[in-house]
Amino acid sequence: MHIPDGYLSPATCAVLYGGAAPFWYVGLQRVKKALHTRLIPQISLFAAFSFVIMMFNLPLPGGTTGHAVGIGLATVVLGPWAAMLAVSVAIVIQAFFFGDGGITAIGANCFNMAIAGALAAYVVYRLVAGRATIGSFRRAAAAGIAGYTAINVSALLAAIEFGIQPMLYRDVSGAPLYCPYPLGITVPAMMIGHLTIAGLAELAVSAGVVAFLQQSDPSLLKATLPRGTATGRQNPRMARARSLRPLWAGVGMLMILTPLGILAAGSAWGEWMASDYSNPAARQRIAASSLGDAPPLEAPSGLEQLSSLWTAPFGRYAPPYIRSTAFGYLLSAMFGVGLITTTGLIVGRFTRAAT
Repeated sequence: MHIPDGYLSPATCAVLYGGAAPFWYVGLQRVKKALHTRLIPQISLFAAFSFVIMMFNLPLPGGTTGHAVGIGLATVVLGPWAAMLAVSVAIVIQAFFFGDGGITAIGANCFNMAIAGALAAYVVYRLVAGRATIGSFRRAAAAGIAGYTAINVSALLAAIEFGIQPMLYRDVSGAPLYCPYPLGITVPAMMIGHLTIAGLAELAVSAGVVAFLQQSDPSLLKATLPRGTATGRQNPRMARARSLRPLWAGVGMLMILTPLGILAAGSAWGEWMASDYSNPAARQRIAASSLGDAPPLEAPSGLEQLSSLWTAPFGRYAPPYIRSTAFGYLLSAMFGVGLITTTGLIVGRFTRAAT
């Protein structure tokens, strides 16, 4: 679901940057008003969680892979505006340092996963949870349904953005310039795997962690409660938030387990390299995951040109100086989480200095 450079036209990328910008601005303004010593660590925590959970690739029908995003969980805990910022931070770091998603497509990827995903998750969570008490099973189930909806909305938007490219952008010979597949292929190719495997993974993550928080630190779930909602039997843990250390420990455990994320063979749909189009084995895999429709014999010219725009220093989470793929993947996870936490510490220090 991370759209690479070259699969969307520059005009499409510009429109989606423009679409994302107002949400980033409002999100920053909303978060700025509520900034305090606890909110910044929470945003850092869920940015790190999103970064790590997206490294766990899952096998999908057709031989492709997918992953959870963590946007449903982040929205339930942080609210939609802070969740947009947290997941956007993860996506930006993935693009610049690891080549997971393109530089030109940051606006598109953030719009799809962080912005539309957060808004969809928030609306569904509030509708399904209603005015149920904070510790009710209904709220945990609502979080799961919200996560499932959010990731599928994100996947559908990506599929539409892919699929409109050959309708709008062709060369003089009529060949597609960017993504070569139309909506009739992109939508089912993307949605079959997300409606089944990836969506269920997001559901399990969202519901499972919310159920854990209901028992361990229900105060973290107050941000998205409607005003006047009963909290159920008074619990002293609601009076003050507990340490985030258990959740950071969970992120640390996931980080250690990230090498499991490369066990799933294949790449995500629409994330093929330009060289794959002329590779016979790769062409077979592309066709198998695209309803049997063979790709063009060569990469579309616009795709090939833009795909070399940025070379990430640790492309595909594989540091060039590490021979072991699994160890390189683990180091990439540690580096990404380190960048996120360091950024959070710096922002937190400046914020405390300004108050």
